Amino acid sequence: MLTFDFPVGYHDLHSIKIIDFQLNRWHSLGYARLEDVRSAGRQIQTFDDWKRVMTALAKKAASEERWINAAFYYRAAEFFVLPSDPDKETLYDLFVDTFYNQAVAGEPIERHWVPYGGSNLPALRIPAGPGKVKGSIVIHGGFDSFIEEWYSCAAFFAANGYDVVLFEGPGQGAALKKSGLPLTHEWEKPVGAVLDSFGLDNVTLLGISMGGWMCLRAAAFEPRIKRVIASSIAFDYLQFIPYPVRMLIEFLFRFRGLMDYIAEMKMKASFQERWGINNLMYITGHPSPMDANDVLLRFNERTLHSELVKQDVLILTGAEDHFIPLKMHDKQVGALKNARSVTARVFTKEEHGENHCQVGNIGLALEVMRTWIEERP
Repeated sequence: MLTFDFPVGYHDLHSIKIIDFQLNRWHSLGYARLEDVRSAGRQIQTFDDWKRVMTALAKKAASEERWINAAFYYRAAEFFVLPSDPDKETLYDLFVDTFYNQAVAGEPIERHWVPYGGSNLPALRIPAGPGKVKGSIVIHGGFDSFIEEWYSCAAFFAANGYDVVLFEGPGQGAALKKSGLPLTHEWEKPVGAVLDSFGLDNVTLLGISMGGWMCLRAAAFEPRIKRVIASSIAFDYLQFIPYPVRMLIEFLFRFRGLMDYIAEMKMKASFQERWGINNLMYITGHPSPMDANDVLLRFNERTLHSELVKQDVLILTGAEDHFIPLKMHDKQVGALKNARSVTARVFTKEEHGENHCQVGNIGLALEVMRTWIEERP
């Protein structure tokens, strides 16, 4: 079975924060060489440079048969491509082909399609390594993630004695691109379909990034989940902003035509806004910014139903997460009033885990998860 090194440290690779984070995350997950992402950071001056630079890195890695690098450089190249660009699907297909037919060819991976809503969800099963099987772990990402991104984490758990199932839910990867399933906040439905398909019970569910919200929502309604790990806590996306500003925004949301117009102006003024808003419309399946935003705002405190979560819960938070304010950590911990137990861990800069989803020290986060699971058989 492939093993991965999880390098320690978050590097200053680019002046634009979201580009800097994307370059760091592929390195931190064990998929990208530091010299490659440093080179990319120097070459990328604007978002327009991203696709060209990352595709060139992928082709060079492929020519040298560095297949894991090549696959994830194609994935990186796809990330900032607008949904209207035909290269988005081309790069996705290159990523998937390189990943399965080169990078992990011959690995003990089972590919599955899980029946769901008249369509299918992609899933992978990675069996536990030699020795006694300790249990089952189900892993999913959030927002626009791909199943393959979490392979290094799954390999870690498999090597430590766990059967691992990874899946993409609506709005993610091939579930969106090939099955046409848009994002939903009712995450217990895809989780339930996965548990049914694999005949699983007494599982640990790990949700990463927005998946931290999703996994707690699933746990609220799915008793076959016995332990739940949220790597990043959103709790309520509208509560990220201060209360007075939130009240103003909620008032302005009544004027939907005006807000759609403002969104269009923002997209014209900034590539980052154009990419972010288009990506939200793409994964929600809505052609207007406000309709897409309605889907995102369903990920809130009320629909999360923290009071129904009765499992053991582990929450992992970065003290300086640039996506999610630290205050959401305390809000989520406080809302889990009926959980069997709540373990809350805030990672610091000194641990190199202060960033979103502990990018900078993924290995430490995985060890914390493993230890926690083994203490709760």
